[in-house]
Amino acid sequence: MTADLVIHGGTIVSPDTEYKASIAIKDGTILAIGEQCAMPAAKETLDATGLHILPGAIDVHVHFRDPGYAQKEDFASGTAAAAFGGVTTVFDMPNTLPAISDGKSLKEKHAIASAKAHVDYGLYAVLGEDSLPHIHDLVDGGVIGFKCYMGNTFGRIPSPSTGAMLELFEIVAPTGKRISLHAETNSIMERREARLRQMGRTDALAHLAARPAVVATEAVARAAILAEWTGARIHILHISSAAELRPLAEAKARGVDITGETCPQYLVLSADDYEEKRGVIRVNPPVREAENQDPIWQALVDGTIDMIATDHAPHSIEEKTREDIWTVDCGFPGVETQMPLMLTEVARRNASISDYVRWSAENPAKCWGLFPKKGALMVGSDADIAIVDTNRTWTVDDNLIQSTAKISPWHGMETTALPIHTIVRGRFAMKNRKLQEDARGWGRSVHAIQAMPTPDVRHADQTMAAVTSQTATNKGSAAA
Repeated sequence: MTADLVIHGGTIVSPDTEYKASIAIKDGTILAIGEQCAMPAAKETLDATGLHILPGAIDVHVHFRDPGYAQKEDFASGTAAAAFGGVTTVFDMPNTLPAISDGKSLKEKHAIASAKAHVDYGLYAVLGEDSLPHIHDLVDGGVIGFKCYMGNTFGRIPSPSTGAMLELFEIVAPTGKRISLHAETNSIMERREARLRQMGRTDALAHLAARPAVVATEAVARAAILAEWTGARIHILHISSAAELRPLAEAKARGVDITGETCPQYLVLSADDYEEKRGVIRVNPPVREAENQDPIWQALVDGTIDMIATDHAPHSIEEKTREDIWTVDCGFPGVETQMPLMLTEVARRNASISDYVRWSAENPAKCWGLFPKKGALMVGSDADIAIVDTNRTWTVDDNLIQSTAKISPWHGMETTALPIHTIVRGRFAMKNRKLQEDARGWGRSVHAIQAMPTPDVRHADQTMAAVTSQTATNKGSAAA
């Protein structure tokens, strides 16, 4: 048998160890791993001597703005950025225009993504009161999961009441789909922002003052209680404060199926950066005081936080440089810079490159039912590979990144690692730091490849009859 590609000379990194071996790839999957002399003949070979071979990162939290805001980013530019960042699978958020809240909008977005994507992708749907009648159609349509906005952010998607959240969790739980939560309590933020505006505060730090850590802590605890009650599987997005770690850890200890992510901005940036970066640093939830960084890092190391993501959220230079902080759009690019930034942090902190593989690839794949097809370098796994130079100094230059957005707080930062090649299902998406144009449209939608566990429905039997009745009513209304 002739392989399509054999990679020689590199150091393979797993969540447990590093070892030198060759990898043979055939028809998009890993055919063999072993000594170079044991590899089959190949149509193409790649010398990876001196480089590390990682499972491609899975970023479960990006905003590619397509459809509706393609001037900020579209699937082509966003997935090109992913390829340059060693990211082989992305999960795109639903706060586009239109928001992804029914079967029609989901189908249209699948068509857009499949035509443009350089890497594989999953699509979220909104979980809110408007999407309640469409949940089963969205599951049938191939969503990777649901996104519930407990707090306001770009797109102004309404936050569901706690009563609606309970009902939504009850309906989603039997499907096994994970619910990702923007866990900030909207009512607290709205009151505080109104007071700050009345005081005339328009400075960058006013954004942080409007969203203290308690808004996230309360939301995480409340969501965990609802998940425990219903058996829903939930994921806490962009953990930004040490205070959130307690309700997260306590929920895990109680057996709640809850996972969490943090982002480079909460490990690398702090409130000390607001003076220099001003509105460029504005993001939801906000970058917080420096004392949050070490506890969040330690939570990654000890497994309280499961994974690293980016919340990649591009905007134009004009939208990020307004003087009034309340008019500055929230978010910034990150999918291209995450791997260099995080490997730089790993090198200077108490962690290893194997830890990074666990946070960036294995854990996301396991939490969304994609492992071992994704997130692993094993025979039979998809050949999703990031080949990285861990001794390559790279300075972030916003003008040279692949994202349409040319402004970020990462500009000028020096990193000590850089992806050199990115392979998606056996095909180069980025090779020798050059985008492979023939990979556009190669990206495919990912779905869970194993049965999800039966939800641990602890209390829902008291209310499910009512919910089932309501669901039937909603479906009937939708059909009418």
